Amino acid sequence: MEREELLILVKEKVKNKNLYKHCLAVEAVMGELARELGEDEEKWRLTGLLHDIDYGETQDKPEEHSERGADFLEEMGFAQDVVQAVRAHNPIHGYPRETHLEKALYATDPLTGLIVASALIHPDKKLEPLDVDFVLNRFNEKSFARGADREQIKTCYEMGLTLEEFLQLGLKAMKGINKDIGL
Repeated sequence: MEREELLILVKEKVKNKNLYKHCLAVEAVMGELARELGEDEEKWRLTGLLHDIDYGETQDKPEEHSERGADFLEEMGFAQDVVQAVRAHNPIHGYPRETHLEKALYATDPLTGLIVASALIHPDKKLEPLDVDFVLNRFNEKSFARGADREQIKTCYEMGLTLEEFLQLGLKAMKGINKDIGL
């Protein structure tokens, strides 16, 4: 499927505007990571875009989240590595994350939330003025953006990236789509 068709599909399944923007942010960061790591950018981007496709149906059933999405993507004929990355991104299931794609999605998912929360507390309420130091300071504030699991973000080391490098890639990617995500 082409990206435009995927966007329509995601809009149909993901009704919450902020969750839709989250999917766009994860897509962007996954693409930037793929370029950095020499991976398949198109595949990584679509994995990021589709990773929460079931969240509207499973938000009150965390034990089903990612399982239903992965099953849906499998039924639609998506590549098995994409399906498994979506399945493994929800830590509640305890699936091992063995491939770079699985590790990248797992680390990226909460990173985008941390960056959005950082932008929202900045006086400008925009991504553009943010730098790594600003986000890193927020990262180190335990009470800030509690939903952005720091240990999960720190698994970027498993891809050979320092936390600072990962934050820089995330900021670059999200600044590139700032209008699409309203920041």
